[in-house]
Amino acid sequence: MSASRHYDVFGLLLSFRILPEEVDGKFALMEAIVPPGLGAPPNAHAGETETFRVLEGEFMFMIDGHPVPAHAGDTLVVPDGAPHAFQCTGPAPGRLLILNAPGRMHVDFFRGVGRPLANDSELPAPPDGPPDMARVMQIAQATGMTLLLPEQEGAR
Repeated sequence: MSASRHYDVFGLLLSFRILPEEVDGKFALMEAIVPPGLGAPPNAHAGETETFRVLEGEFMFMIDGHPVPAHAGDTLVVPDGAPHAFQCTGPAPGRLLILNAPGRMHVDFFRGVGRPLANDSELPAPPDGPPDMARVMQIAQATGMTLLLPEQEGAR
């Protein structure tokens, strides 16, 4: 049986729409439902280009140290290796379409840190506490993802 396509990742519902193995390793396409106040922690990844398309909601992105507000219809491209993060700032959950190329790093990271969910999931349960950061950092290192802790962000 194949692995799940829906995951709770840090309180977000992440659904894999297209996996790298389905397109000769060229990209991964995901949809994320992001509850208000949640998002992706500061991270960077050399060798993976990332593009976000805001489908619904309001977000604040940080891309290479610059705040970028985003709303439905906006597309944001993260340069290869640039530090970035985002948070849903609206009153309702936001939806993002995320394209990663070639995508394997993101798929492996999200499957490693995420909790598989049923295909009919609409939102994961709110987190019951902070993630096990030692485990998350270990998975990040193994997949080539760099999570930027506050002291690392200031050093960039």
